[in-house]
Amino acid sequence: MPQSLLQELQELQELRPLRVLQLTDPHLSADRDARLLGINTRDSLAAVIDDVLKHGGQPDLVLATGDLAQDGSVDAYEALARALARFDCDSLWIPGNHDNTERLWPVARRYRAERKYLKQGGWQILMLDSSVPHKVHGELTQRELEWLDATLEANPRLPALIALHHHPVDITANWMADIGLHNRDAFWAIINRHPQVRVVTWGHIHQEVDRQENSVRLLGTPSTCIQFTAGAREFSVEERAPGYRWFELGSAGGFTTKVHRALDFKVVLDRESGGY
Repeated sequence: MPQSLLQELQELQELRPLRVLQLTDPHLSADRDARLLGINTRDSLAAVIDDVLKHGGQPDLVLATGDLAQDGSVDAYEALARALARFDCDSLWIPGNHDNTERLWPVARRYRAERKYLKQGGWQILMLDSSVPHKVHGELTQRELEWLDATLEANPRLPALIALHHHPVDITANWMADIGLHNRDAFWAIINRHPQVRVVTWGHIHQEVDRQENSVRLLGTPSTCIQFTAGAREFSVEERAPGYRWFELGSAGGFTTKVHRALDFKVVLDRESGGY
């Protein structure tokens, strides 16, 4: 290939937005046939990945943002790895309140999915562990907060996307008020010191949130399985299709994002069943 053409292709690659896929709250189990409120969570995740590949194509990076397993089993994390093998890119994983980190991290390391920090496409991606053992709410340890602050301090010119599991802001579903990120003031004190932060995204709430706070876009992403009813005062689920979020991150710091749903997946909830 002529050198001029090779250089042109490299320049086009650099100009192309980085395509990042967020998948969250798959709630997989060791049992292939396990259901959550009537939904087979392996099937719903497979349907989401089918939809991604059919309508969006291959991503450049996948973020798996917690509650990866419902039962905290090694088999569930291996099932996640097999599902994500359909993508020709790296993935980064973080735990949620249903995960068992002692089992999660050894599996994640085998797939290089345990990395907390990545520079790619002119962006920096920071993955925060907000899980608290045996608790539903989230909290960032002092070590995690110090790492966040130091990492942003060391990279002031790269636009940043930060992912965690627990919501760091109030949402309209009142029953979730006490199960978000408890030390959010410490988190936001750091974010507000670093203007390169463009995006904070999370899972946990099984519904879409999209708002702007100063220069930061705040984004909640639907689950790849069941969906919680937006604005509900008490625990409630609704028969909406499983979802996922695309990001297109421009090298100059601009970006677009949109939630999509796997509409071909038939959702039939068993509202009388336990399991959540």
